[in-house]
Amino acid sequence: MTESWATFGADLHLQLDLTAGRGLRAGLTEALREAARGGRLAAGTRLPSSRSLAADLGIARNTVAEAYAELVAEGWLTARQGSGTRVAERARPRRPAAAVPVRRPARKGPAYSLIPGSPDLGGFPRTAWLSAARRALTDAPNEAFGYAVDPRGRIELRQALAGYLARARGVYADPERIVLCAGFLHGLTLLAGVLRARRVREVAVEGYGLDFHRDLLVRAGLRTRPLGVDAEGARTGELTATTGAVLLTPAHQFPTGVALTPARRAAAVDWARTTGGLILEDDYDGEFRYDRQPVGALQGLDPDRVVYVGTASKSLAPGLRMGWMVLPPGLSEEVTDAGGPAGWACGALDQLTLAEFITSGAYDRHVRGMRLRYRRRRDELVAAVGDRVGVSGIAAGLHAVLDLPGGTERSVLQSAAWQDLALHGLGRFRHPEAVALPARDAVVVGYGTPSDSAWSPTLAALAAALP
Repeated sequence: MTESWATFGADLHLQLDLTAGRGLRAGLTEALREAARGGRLAAGTRLPSSRSLAADLGIARNTVAEAYAELVAEGWLTARQGSGTRVAERARPRRPAAAVPVRRPARKGPAYSLIPGSPDLGGFPRTAWLSAARRALTDAPNEAFGYAVDPRGRIELRQALAGYLARARGVYADPERIVLCAGFLHGLTLLAGVLRARRVREVAVEGYGLDFHRDLLVRAGLRTRPLGVDAEGARTGELTATTGAVLLTPAHQFPTGVALTPARRAAAVDWARTTGGLILEDDYDGEFRYDRQPVGALQGLDPDRVVYVGTASKSLAPGLRMGWMVLPPGLSEEVTDAGGPAGWACGALDQLTLAEFITSGAYDRHVRGMRLRYRRRRDELVAAVGDRVGVSGIAAGLHAVLDLPGGTERSVLQSAAWQDLALHGLGRFRHPEAVALPARDAVVVGYGTPSDSAWSPTLAALAAALP
């Protein structure tokens, strides 16, 4: 087989200077020298053979051999039997000691963080995920490597999710009604587009919640109206006929941590059936229940009126950018139309890997292990601060609410900053129009966020910041 740079050695893009007074050999020598000097040819790079490079450049082999020989003599190249011709290793000139600046790693943000919303990223199951990826890659059909055809996502993952969600979360899930998305925000963006197309103008949201969810809805042209939140969850009895949809976190209200009671679940479903409204269910951490059986998904009460949205962000890692929507009949086409052409969801190979991860049982094993890990952290948190502040919202999830004496939320946040601890107050999550909510001073502690090595010092910083 003819040898060329395409199959052997480096791809050389050389600018040969053949102006008057410079022959081919001199031009080639200078081009190689400048490539090595400027770093385009890194030290150790193996060059093509003289025959191969001569053929690619359309010049005589002897011209290339002479250029190589000259650069070897100058120390730019090395030539060894069996190793070919390579760019030589060269020591970099040292600066005088006084001129060398002392570089310290720049630290981004506080040393410790209890910001809610993130799992312990060190707990990602790298080995098990890699095994699943290998099996998925081995078994993947050829068409999986092409452009996506079905805008709902790979059927393998939709089938795996249908079985898992029915078994673990009580969701009525038909693979044909599951649409994959790149996380909750992506799914909410698509749903907001559908609501606008349906001429919905108002979406009810919980009085405490994430501001960027509300902002996304507002940017889509939808008004958000807050519902009161108390010990029984969102006050779904406040829903009115003028509201076209409601966004809820029924299994574990974010951030207060309460579960929506059966009576209020029933009130939400009755409202949807009566008015034709849609319930958007954010089941962000439904797998992590500690003290009793998991609270099932609201979608199980009425699959025709509830859009169930789940993700792998808390159970695995947000960096996967993987989520799913279980849609009522007839809504699948509207959602995929809002998403545009096929291929806007997460990559096909990641979808196939997650499908294999679920069907092999690795996902269940991982969730069980992380459930024990987070429950242990929760118990350590309560033991460390429970005698000084009230702790609530701890039956599930990755965060807890620490209730503070009235008027002390701001001072505790300032004290946390002095401890180099990132911490959010409950007031941060309050809807700006939620005037009916009672005053409550508290901080929201994301105990899933720190790594194992950082957990103890982070807990100590929190204790030092509290009254």
